[in-house]
Amino acid sequence: MDRLSSRTILSDTFQGTRDDFSTQMALIWGQIKAPLIVPLLRLAVIICLIMSLMLFIERVYMGIVILLVKLFGRKPERRYKWEAIKDDVELGNSAYPMVLVQIPMYNEREVYQLSIGAACGLSWPSDRIIIQVLDDSTDPTIKDLVELECQRWASQGINIEYAIRDNRNGYKAGALKEGMNRSNVKHCDYVVIFDADFQPEPDFLWRTIPFLVHNPELALVQARWKFEKTSSDIPWSCMCKTLNADECLMTRMQEMSLDYHFTVEQEVGSSTYAFFGFNGTAGVWRIAALNEAGGWKDRTTVEDMDLAVRASLKGWKFLYLGSLKVKNELPSTLKAYRYQQHRWSCGPANLFRKMIMEIITNKKVSSWKKVHVIYSFFVVRKFVAHIVTFIFYCVVLPATVLVPEVEVPKWGVVYIPSIITILNTVGTPRSLHLLLFWILFENVMSLHRTKAAFIGLLEADRVNEWIVTEKLGDALKARAATKAPRKPPLFTFGERLYLSELCVGAYLFFCGCYDVVFRKNHYFIYLYAQAIAFFIMGFGYVGTIVINS
Repeated sequence: MDRLSSRTILSDTFQGTRDDFSTQMALIWGQIKAPLIVPLLRLAVIICLIMSLMLFIERVYMGIVILLVKLFGRKPERRYKWEAIKDDVELGNSAYPMVLVQIPMYNEREVYQLSIGAACGLSWPSDRIIIQVLDDSTDPTIKDLVELECQRWASQGINIEYAIRDNRNGYKAGALKEGMNRSNVKHCDYVVIFDADFQPEPDFLWRTIPFLVHNPELALVQARWKFEKTSSDIPWSCMCKTLNADECLMTRMQEMSLDYHFTVEQEVGSSTYAFFGFNGTAGVWRIAALNEAGGWKDRTTVEDMDLAVRASLKGWKFLYLGSLKVKNELPSTLKAYRYQQHRWSCGPANLFRKMIMEIITNKKVSSWKKVHVIYSFFVVRKFVAHIVTFIFYCVVLPATVLVPEVEVPKWGVVYIPSIITILNTVGTPRSLHLLLFWILFENVMSLHRTKAAFIGLLEADRVNEWIVTEKLGDALKARAATKAPRKPPLFTFGERLYLSELCVGAYLFFCGCYDVVFRKNHYFIYLYAQAIAFFIMGFGYVGTIVINS
C-alpha cells in the first residue's frame, strides 16, 4: 500500500508539474501574442506580398517579351549580321580568326574523355585553333589519365596542350587567367570555354564566331545547355553519353528550372538589353572585350557573372543563341546539387555587394540598363525569388495557421503563385505532369538558396566555398554492368541526414496538425505535402545514391 501510495503521489506530482508548465506556456503565449507576434507576423505578410508582386510583375513582363519575340521573329540573325566565313585564296587559313578553347578540369575521372574528345572534334582550320586543358586535379592518377588523353589527340595532329598549376589559387578563374597569360595565345582573337562535362557539336564555332566577326560591338555569344536526348541525337549520342535529364526525378526538376532560365531569362536579356549573365561555359568571348573588362577575377565564386557585369558596364553587348545547344550533365546526387546551388546563390549576392556602387556610378550605360541589372537581374532574381519561396511559403504562411488573427489574401496564396508557376513551365512542356513535384522540390531547395544569398550578402562563413560539382558520367551504368546489383545502405549518418530540412519539415507537419485540429482553411493539404518533401530530402532519399566500394 505504501509503495502504491508513493507511486500515485509521484504520478500526480508529475501530472501537476506538466499541467503547470502547459498553463504557464499558454499564459506567456497569450501575453506576447497580441502585442508582439500578431504585428510582426502581419508585417512579414505585407513584406512577402510586396515581394510576391515584384516577382509576379517580373515573370509577366518576361512572358510578354518572349511572346513578342516569338510573334515578330526577332531571331539573332535578324538583329545582328551573320555571314559564313568564306575561304580566301590569297590569305588561306589566315582569313579565319584564331580561336582558343579552354577546358578547366578538377578530378574529372568520369567525363574528361568526353569533353576533350568533343573539343578536339570541333570543325575549324587546324592551324587556327588552340585547345587548352587546364587541369587543377589533385589526384595524380587522374592527372596522368588526362595528360595521356591530351597526348593521344596531339599525336593525331590536334593543337592541344595540357596545362597544370602548382596551386589552385582562384579556382576556375585562376586557371582560366593563367591559361590566357600563356605566350602562344597572345595572337588569339576569341576564347571558347567548356566545362569538363560539356560536349559541343562539331559546327559550334561555325555558328558562333561569325556573329563576333561581323558585329564588333558584341563581346559574348552564349549557347544553351541541353540535358535531354532526342531522336536526332542518336548518331552523336554514341560519344555523348552523359545526357541525364531522365536519370531520376531530381534531374527532371533541375531541367525544368534551367530550361526556364535559358528559354525565358537569357532570351529576354539578350533581346531587350543585350545583357544577361554568362553561364560560365558553352560561350565564346571576344578576348579584347574580356581584357578591357579587367579579365578573370576570383573575388567571388561566380567569376563568370562577375566578368559579364563588368563587360556590360564597359558598353559591350551580349548575344544568346537559343537554337545552339550544347550537351552536358546535370548533378544527379543531392549532395552535389546542394553544393552547386549554394555557390550559384551565394556568389551573385556577394557580387552584388561588391559591385552595387560601381553599377550606380557607371557613365557608359543607360539608366534603364542600370535598373535592369540592379533590380531585375540581381534584386528580383537573386534575392526576392529565393526569399519569397522559402520565407513566405515555408515559414510565414504556415505561421498564420498558429495565429488566426493574421490572414493572407487569397490572391497572395493562390492566384499569384499559380500564375508564376504556370509561367515557369514554358521552358519544359514535356514535364507539365511533374509540376506539383517541382513546386515542392523548389520550395525545399529555396531553404539553401535563401541561406546562401544571405551568406553572400553579409560575407559570412562559406562565402568563398568552392566545391566542384561532381559528375558521374556513365560510372553508375558501368558499375551496374560489371557487378551484381545490391541494395544501398538504408542510412549513412552525416552523408544522408540533413537536419535543416528535417527541422523545417517538423515545423510544417506541426502546423498542418494544428490546422486540422483548430482551423478549417485547408492549409494542411499543402503543409503535409511540403512537410513530406522536406522529410524525404532531409533523409537523403532523392537523386542518385552512389555506393562507394
